[in-house]
Amino acid sequence: MQFFSPWKFFNLKGLIKKATSVIIYASYRKLELMVHLLKNMVQEAKSELRDRIAAFNKKPVIGHGEFSKRIKRRHSTFWQSPDSEIVRNTVMHASDPIEKWREVSDWQRKLSNKKNAREFAKKHGCKVPVLYWRGRDINEIDFNNLPDQFVLKPTIGHSSKHVYIMNKGINMLNNRFYSGKELSKIMAAELVQSPYLEFLIEEFVRTEEGEFKIPVNYKLHTFNGVIAGINVINRAGPKEGFMRAYDENWNVMQDISNDFPKAPYQDPPRCLNEMIEHAKKLSRAYEIYVRLDFFATDKGAIFGEFTPTPSVGNYFTREADKMFINYWDKNCKEMI
Repeated sequence: MQFFSPWKFFNLKGLIKKATSVIIYASYRKLELMVHLLKNMVQEAKSELRDRIAAFNKKPVIGHGEFSKRIKRRHSTFWQSPDSEIVRNTVMHASDPIEKWREVSDWQRKLSNKKNAREFAKKHGCKVPVLYWRGRDINEIDFNNLPDQFVLKPTIGHSSKHVYIMNKGINMLNNRFYSGKELSKIMAAELVQSPYLEFLIEEFVRTEEGEFKIPVNYKLHTFNGVIAGINVINRAGPKEGFMRAYDENWNVMQDISNDFPKAPYQDPPRCLNEMIEHAKKLSRAYEIYVRLDFFATDKGAIFGEFTPTPSVGNYFTREADKMFINYWDKNCKEMI
């Protein structure tokens, strides 16, 4: 257990040095001046201490709350079982009956494959980006026939690793130029690491204003058809950006996580109602807690992906951890 001690925030030597200087100076001035200066110094120290305490209290909880513990247990159950990769990478189609999707235990693992996630979202009436290519044989890809704007991503992965948001040869996540040959080389190096991995080349969805920009991420935390909160992330890179939390009626909430600095208030997307409707439908079908990612585009709400164990339970605030446990126990009781 971590204990907070206010004394570690004071620079004792610095304070003594300041006090000595004040006393020497005050010997040539009125006593009232010395008292005034000492009072100011104490007030500055108190102000610094308050700021330090506030910063301490805002530190993210790194996996110590009950919600975080449940997510960690789920992650272990999902991905340490012998059949985990077989289940995740079972090829599924939107036309498959729901019974086929659910024919194995912890069937939601299938949706951690991004191609399967697309199919499941389509099955439930959600819009997804246009798919230009999918597979392992990179020699099939003709980069010259792709649009100037496209997104390249693996079917397995997280945290935008090996995701390339391409605009006329520039990856907008790091502002670097990549030729088709370079992208092929990167894919080839990843494909040899896993016999299950595939890559997708998808449409670069535009903003609601019709612009090609790094899309704003709307991350909806859902519990069997109920939305607990929406994290809105304005990205500037794979791990850079700003974030603000809202409820489904677009009231500002307390922070859900602390992995990005807080963003200023922004207006709701025009497709918010559509996004909420589809998120609730997908969440009911998914049954257990899941974070659903959407984009607001000039075509409306576009589905992104399912995330069953976000950050493996890390970085949630104390308030969010308590709130999410209440949602879990009410809407997903005794579920994994």
